[in-house]
Order: sequence, then structure tokens, then C-alpha cells
Amino acid sequence: MAKKQLRVGMIGYGFMGRAHSNAYKQVGQFFPSQHEVVLKAACARDAEKIKAFANQWGYESTETDWRKLIERKDIDVVDICTPNNMHKEIAIAAAAAGKAILCEKPLAMNVPEGREMVAAVEKAGVPNMVWYNYRRIPAVTLAKKLIDEGRLGRIFHYRAKFLQDWTIKSDLPQGGQGLWRLDVAAAGSGVSGDLLAHCIDTSLWLNGRLDSVCAMTETFVKERMHNLTGKVEKVGIDDACTFMGRYENGSLANFESTRYARGHKALYTFEINGEDMSLFWDLHDLHRLQIFDYKVEGKLRGWSSIHVTDNGGDHPYMQNWWVPGLAIGYDSSFTHQVADFIQGLESGKPQGPTFRDALETQCVLDAILDSAKSQKWVDVPKG
Repeated sequence: MAKKQLRVGMIGYGFMGRAHSNAYKQVGQFFPSQHEVVLKAACARDAEKIKAFANQWGYESTETDWRKLIERKDIDVVDICTPNNMHKEIAIAAAAAGKAILCEKPLAMNVPEGREMVAAVEKAGVPNMVWYNYRRIPAVTLAKKLIDEGRLGRIFHYRAKFLQDWTIKSDLPQGGQGLWRLDVAAAGSGVSGDLLAHCIDTSLWLNGRLDSVCAMTETFVKERMHNLTGKVEKVGIDDACTFMGRYENGSLANFESTRYARGHKALYTFEINGEDMSLFWDLHDLHRLQIFDYKVEGKLRGWSSIHVTDNGGDHPYMQNWWVPGLAIGYDSSFTHQVADFIQGLESGKPQGPTFRDALETQCVLDAILDSAKSQKWVDVPKG
């Protein structure tokens, strides 16, 4: 029986555009399904650059107007890889056109926008997902399984950090291609929406709802040249953010993110402390999950390093990859996300994080910025 085509139209072509395109090309080789992914069209305003991107990655055609891409009858899925300020308009239009939607994180610029997006996709009944890819690194997914099995017992603490150093230079401009993350009009926020969003999504998935937060933020470089205006303008995003919180299950949260940690390019770690077990994971050693099991007695009690690569040992996703002991990489998490999205299409059971799931992360992000501004504890609003 011939496979059903899943024809992708991608809007944007930067770092995430490459990561997503690679996943679309890999998924059929490692995760066979009833669907065949077809890279139908890539879209961006710069005709020459998007044509070069399309040629490199194998897209059949290009567009320079995202509205025309959405109108096309030969597009089944719209992948939104644009700056954050464009997510809402594109997603609502795609939903109205009956397209399935994959959207980059964070979901929106703020909670009101996110609610509009959720309402649009749910009214249209279109499949939707947000690219919080770290959920699908096998070691992280294994942590989820252990928690769901009750192996940790009562959870007391969740702590995470995401550290980078690429914006320390005071003469780095803001705005425009590649630097839109420093422009509040395009990004909505700084490290909170860019880095902490990943940490928060993972934590909500592993440990449940955050009820309240107390945050502080700092913008170390107050003014930068703006590439689009040619003028020195005020910087409106947060360069660093730290917050405490309390989860619905009573456990405590401690999070930190910054782009001013010299020597760190992408240091993302989390640790969960439970009554019977603790878990620790590090993106730099992404195929390992560190486990302390209190129920192990005597001389063998201590931290253990589980190499999450066993294709016969109930390790998530690994049965589709290599023999035990051979690691996969960052890029594979995107492949897993596409595979799960397709599985959701075929089973009729949506795979998360959906827009509604991602709205919960957006609620935490808004509460963090509100707390930092007011210098008070803030309750996290309901999605």
C-alpha cells in the first residue's frame, strides 16, 4: 500500500529551520510509518537565501510570502520557524486554512497571544505541536518513565539551569536576522523565553504544574545598536533570569538562565530530588542519566550513570537506532518529535506538547517577568 504523503511547508530557514529539515529527512529512515514526509515548500522574505536553503535541504519549491504558502492546496503541515512575534498571526491563519501546525518555542509573545492560538487550533480541530525537543532525548524520557512509575517517591526539589555566553560583547547589535533574540519587539523576552522556556516545559512535564514564582532579571548591556534602524536603542530583553517557585505537588523550584556565563555555550542541566531517588541530567552528556537509588543497600549505594542507548533494555526510542553503547545526538530529539507527531496523526491521539500544553509554559514565563518587575511572589495564571 502506498504511503500517505505529509507535505511540509516551512516558514523560516535559520538554525531551527535546519534542525527541523534534518528531522523530516531522517524520520522515515529510522521511524517507518504510514506517512511519507515530503519537503514541499520553504518560505522566507529573501528570495535568494530561501532558494539556496531549499536547494540544500531538498524542498521542492519556495515562497517569499507566508500567506501564499498557507493558501497552497499541496501543503498539509505548516512549520513555523520565525521570530516569536510572528507565531500568532501565522498559526491562526494556518489553523483557519485547515493545516496541521508545528510551531517553534516559546508558543507566543505572551499569554493573551497564546490563548488566541490555542482557541484557533482547537476551533479548527487541526493537529498541533510545539518544538520543545528536550522532552524527547532518551535519557530525559527515561526520567519521565521513572517518575511516572513512582520510583522517586515524594518529590522535594527540582532545579535547572541553562547557561550561555554569546551576548557578553557590548558592541553586539540587536535586531535583524540572527540577532532578533536581542530585540524585545521580535522576541518578547530574553533568556526567559529563549532558554528558561525549555527548562520550564521539561519541568512541567516531569514534575507537574508550577503554582507560584519569585524572580529577578537583569539586563547587563542597557543599549545596543539596532540593525533595522541604525540607531542606538534601549535593550528591552532580559540577559539573565533567576527564579524560585513552588509546584502544585509541594516541591520547590530553583531555576537560572543567562547569556553571560563566560565559558558556557549551552550548559543545560536539571536535578530532581525525591524521597527514594534523585535524578540528574546534563545536555553535554545527553545520553546519560545519573541516578541515586536510596533502596540500593550497602556498598553499592551511590550515584549510578545509566548509558541510555540499549535497544533491548526498554530505553526510549533506542530500538530504532543503533546497537547498545552507540550514542545518538541533539539532532535526534527533533527526529523523535516528528516521529511522535506522525504517530499522533495515525492514532488520533495528539502527542504533546500541544499548543495547550505550551500555553502552561507561557503562563509561567509571564509570571516570571511580572514577578521580576514587581519584585514580589506571583501566582502562575491558569492557561
